[in-house]
Amino acid sequence: MGSAPLLCEGRVVIVTGAGRGLGRAHALAYAAEGARVVVNDLGVGLDGSPGPGSPARQVVEEIRAAGGEAVAHGGDIATAEGAASLVRTALETYSRLDTLVNNAGFLRDRMLVNLDEDDWDAVMRVHLKGHFLPLKHAVAHWRTEAKAGRTPRARIVNTSSGAGLLGSVGQGNYSAAKAGIIGLTLVAAAETARYGVQVNAIAPAARTRMTEDTFAATMAAPGSPNAFDAMAPENVSPLVVWLGSDACAGVTGRVFEAEGGRITVMEGWRPGPSADKGARWTPAEAGDTAVRLLAGAEVPGVVYGAQ
Repeated sequence: MGSAPLLCEGRVVIVTGAGRGLGRAHALAYAAEGARVVVNDLGVGLDGSPGPGSPARQVVEEIRAAGGEAVAHGGDIATAEGAASLVRTALETYSRLDTLVNNAGFLRDRMLVNLDEDDWDAVMRVHLKGHFLPLKHAVAHWRTEAKAGRTPRARIVNTSSGAGLLGSVGQGNYSAAKAGIIGLTLVAAAETARYGVQVNAIAPAARTRMTEDTFAATMAAPGSPNAFDAMAPENVSPLVVWLGSDACAGVTGRVFEAEGGRITVMEGWRPGPSADKGARWTPAEAGDTAVRLLAGAEVPGVVYGAQ
């Protein structure tokens, strides 16, 4: 019997923040499924290009050593020029672009009363703006293709977090940015469908540089038949690869939680209990009605760290 066809054969995939952690795992997984990968990471040399010791270059070397194709990009994707050059790198190197995985990010955790404006701006810039700008430039290319009669089968996978879904104590900036990414995902899915673009988001839980103190290794003893490191970032990548492939046709505007061996479709805000007086409430009436409605509403999930 012949081997199964590769899921992303012939596709060109950009992964931002792909030098380490989840991004590295995604880049390697895409390459293993036949994709040609643009590996973005800001670990750059003095001239702004990824040098031999940069994390992006190291991942490219890993992919090439395994027989795959990849190119490094060291630009700052939270700038217009960096995001534009990222898309140009894919087009100039491989003459096409099929999938964008927005993954880059970092943490500056503080309780809100101790959170500096610079810490707020920096996290918003890298996570939220760093999703918007590559998305904008990739979609601009795909729109041009669609208008020329070459409608793509394009995919965007954004990276949110459980912190963006429920909130996380000490991570007000990060939680707000990750919640914003979900909103961006929903709008982008609605606006870009006409151009052949599908946009989804993941909320992963895995051990990376950002979370290594939170998620210790949970793997069984080496050689054990049940050996499985539930917090390994590689566990998240199969879903990301599928979402970036042709195989997920028709799936868009969705958020998936991925952790270990578990995948969950997340269900967002939707109307719950409601009351309509047909006229203006008094404050007392509004309060009484709100209390009554809350009694019949689902209890929200607990904010991470609140217990």
